[in-house]
Amino acid sequence: MDKKNALRAGAVAAGTTLMMLLMSSPALALTPDDGDDPGPGLSVVETLGLYVVAPIALFVVIAGLVMVFDKSRKQS
Repeated sequence: MDKKNALRAGAVAAGTTLMMLLMSSPALALTPDDGDDPGPGLSVVETLGLYVVAPIALFVVIAGLVMVFDKSRKQS
């Protein structure tokens, strides 16, 4: 019975993913709309800083604040 449910879940997930891919049309993104004014692109260092370093730094800051202001432990 578990094998049947796993197969059904896999088929539903694959079908949903396929439908989402077919319904999206990225080819239309190549034609600019009226009023589009794209800025200059990001360098590799800027991209890594924005999408890798900044989220990790934000996570570390939030985790540090949670650890500092944690009141569930008894201070002795």
